[in-house]
Amino acid sequence: MEFISTNIIIEEMKFFAYHGVIPQENVVGAIYKVGLNIKTDFSKAAITDELDGTISYADIYECVKQEMEVNSKLLENLIYRISERLFNDFCAIEEIEISVYKENPPMGADCKNVGVKAKFRR
Repeated sequence: MEFISTNIIIEEMKFFAYHGVIPQENVVGAIYKVGLNIKTDFSKAAITDELDGTISYADIYECVKQEMEVNSKLLENLIYRISERLFNDFCAIEEIEISVYKENPPMGADCKNVGVKAKFRR
């Protein structure tokens, strides 16, 4: 049997943070949801059942959490920073698809989430 593609997926990590262009957003904050689809070869870990040979979900989460604590005006900047950090910290990552959504954004519209999504390759 041959592995064709292997991905680590973490959906809807929730953080309370202070990102935004409007000054009030940097005071009151909001809830953000981050989703990751990380392409990496974890075939060794799948065969051996050992953490060596994959990337720890907890380590990925900790990186995202630390980047979420650094304020950005734009979500576009935030997803770039998170992706850059993950590529720098984990050399086994080949591609990252990332999304960030802000719940109940202050834009005078009735919508649940506003967000951005991007795919990066090493």
